[in-house]
Amino acid sequence: MPETPQEVLKMIRDEDIKIIDLKFIDMPGIWQHCSFYYDQIEEASFDEGVPFDGSSIRGWKAINESDMAMVPDPTTAWIDPFYKEKTLSMICSIKEPRTGEYYDRDPRTIAKKAVEYLATTGLGDTAYFGPEAEFFVFEDVRFDQTENKGFYYVDSIEGRWNSGAEEPGGNLGYKPRYKEGYFPVAPTDTLQDIRTEMLLTMAECGVPIEKHHHEVATGGQNELGFRFATLVQAADYLMTYKYVIKNVGKKYGKTVTFMPKPLFNDNGSGMHTHQSIWKDGKPLFWGESGYANLSKMALNYIGGILKHAPALLALTNPTTNSYKRLVPGFEAPVNLAYSQGNRSASVRIPLSGTNPKAKRLEFRCPDATCNPYLAFAAMLCAGIDGIKNEIDPGDPLDVDIYDLSPEELSKIPSTPGSLEAALEHLEKDNAFLTESGVFTEDFIENWIEYKLDNEVNPLRLRPHPYEFSLYYDV
Repeated sequence: MPETPQEVLKMIRDEDIKIIDLKFIDMPGIWQHCSFYYDQIEEASFDEGVPFDGSSIRGWKAINESDMAMVPDPTTAWIDPFYKEKTLSMICSIKEPRTGEYYDRDPRTIAKKAVEYLATTGLGDTAYFGPEAEFFVFEDVRFDQTENKGFYYVDSIEGRWNSGAEEPGGNLGYKPRYKEGYFPVAPTDTLQDIRTEMLLTMAECGVPIEKHHHEVATGGQNELGFRFATLVQAADYLMTYKYVIKNVGKKYGKTVTFMPKPLFNDNGSGMHTHQSIWKDGKPLFWGESGYANLSKMALNYIGGILKHAPALLALTNPTTNSYKRLVPGFEAPVNLAYSQGNRSASVRIPLSGTNPKAKRLEFRCPDATCNPYLAFAAMLCAGIDGIKNEIDPGDPLDVDIYDLSPEELSKIPSTPGSLEAALEHLEKDNAFLTESGVFTEDFIENWIEYKLDNEVNPLRLRPHPYEFSLYYDV
């Protein structure tokens, strides 16, 4: 993979590439793109950017101040495997062309500022992140919402609900039971070949791959793994991950969703996020005599995550559907506590043996509907706040929560119950994001307003199908 603008331009010449596809992320977290003829990309483009109209991008510019520029990152260049014409893809950050400054509502720019902030504190110089994004693969999805109707329908050949269905050639009966879809072999696992192609295609796009497997839920839940990376790089990889998985799925006539809870009464999809801080090439979260071999810095980082978690979730779990996953009984991390083994705790300390370089923490709340640049930046800011203020995370939650009395359980704080509640927490608790300049107050206000106006309030106005089951004949 190229590293410099000169190497990218040489690759374009050597590979006889005619089309350059520039990708960037909008505020909610969806990739946008524009394709250019190769002679439109010059060495200066990697500094000045390529102009475009930003007025139609969600949460961004007004029409009277719409000029913006995409600045491609040469280290993100790869040949797009899904286009007929050989096309070079690059991920961009966004600049204000009139001022030459990076745009303070651009999520990738915010992520870069978070890393710069870490360096200015002197606490560390590198933040590593390793997201584990789960997803569902369906054969059919239909949904609609009008004034007089509202419904959704998803289906999977692996869905346990199809155990009695008539299928072409006969129903062979290999359907994962509810909550028993973890690691089955073929023929119950029907998605091995698709996942393998997804994984190998990701590698072609520069993502450092590790593994793939079926996940817990029936109905085609899966996970692919890639190696941890620096904060911005990890977010770039995650966006490539989502792009590849959706497009390989489409090739096979499948549809992929990262919705946290597309199915009722089975496990949802999360994005457990591993993270650690290093300085001068040395890991700082290892502490040989500490709980689970954690250093004091690591424990204080956890303290920051737990303290700010109710506000953090407005960015790491940013959809109304996110909170249908964060409920007890489905391996969901609803308890704002930490543990080296309890998977219902929001922060888990994975086993790392005696290897200091592997010592990390895993924040289990996030899901892949988040904008990863914003989510990773916010988690790092919360952790830094914990370190700077020496926030004590309290005692670990190493007991079985199902053995706790109601009185004991009531003392353990839990995650917010809705996106609206998380946004209320963010409105009150955002200094850990803004005082450093990583997030601006304008961004936080805009984020809250956008989520309320476009997601929370529209959902509140619409009847839910289940309400008809409850109330129609009252």
